[in-house]
Amino acid sequence: MMSQCVALAEMLELKPEIKIIDPRFPWSKLPPSLWLAPFAALDDVESIGLCAPWPPILIASGRQTVALALAIKRASEGKTKLIQIQNPRFGISRFDAIVAPMHDNLHGNNVISTIGSVHGITQAKLRSAANQFRETYKTLPRPLIGILIGGPNKQYRMTSELGFRLGKLLVRGVKRSGAGLAITPSRRTHKDLMSALTCSLKEVNFRNWDGKGDNPYLGILALCDSFVVTSDSVNMISEAAATGKPVHVFELDGGSPKFDRFHHQMREAGITRPFMGKFEDWEYSPPNDPSNIVQQVKLRINLD
Repeated sequence: MMSQCVALAEMLELKPEIKIIDPRFPWSKLPPSLWLAPFAALDDVESIGLCAPWPPILIASGRQTVALALAIKRASEGKTKLIQIQNPRFGISRFDAIVAPMHDNLHGNNVISTIGSVHGITQAKLRSAANQFRETYKTLPRPLIGILIGGPNKQYRMTSELGFRLGKLLVRGVKRSGAGLAITPSRRTHKDLMSALTCSLKEVNFRNWDGKGDNPYLGILALCDSFVVTSDSVNMISEAAATGKPVHVFELDGGSPKFDRFHHQMREAGITRPFMGKFEDWEYSPPNDPSNIVQQVKLRINLD
């Protein structure tokens, strides 16, 4: 959530001041409509910095920010322009702009629809990361395939059995293409899944980030020829798609109508394909032109 907020601020050429909130019970369990005193949901509002003078622009994301964001807009007497990322599920007309993915099925004059999530991937960042990590991956065979591993959430399950299944498919793909694998887990990835995955890859060339040293995620996006991404992460799939390179999606157990809509839209747009043990090659235009998003946001918040 924070990465999406920062990405949008960077698109707008703003220098954001980041505020991370941790509402206490019972607010943490209540929908925004029942936050009768939003500022009381935080232990120390002033230490977090949620106090006057109010910012001219507030970018927020996540259900637990909704009531507080609206309270700040009221406290500023409407002077704070409020941009919400993702569906706030509450009074969309109260926001100056909402940037939401198409699979949220949200419609309104203040809604800006994107394919997948907002991200901060730029060509300049990719070039810099390529220079930083080129030596790290130079010994792996080509083509180089980036393997982006997420983790379990409310919609998807990830087990060691899935790690073995993914490993077998990757080995099949490597035997067909002679590829090398650049693997990175996320903070949500369970160790037992990674252990099962790496054990099944002993006969192929791969490099797995163990969490030590600089995170190579951007370097993998920059240097790899295509990607295999687990289906649980809209963000990782969207960021991989920002490169314009083939994105294969490894289906996990579970899902939801919302995730199903996202994956259907990405396949229909020619951006992703299911991973079936073969590294395919195809072309598409990266979605979510940043200049278009910026133009639409500026129009709705009257920002010159």
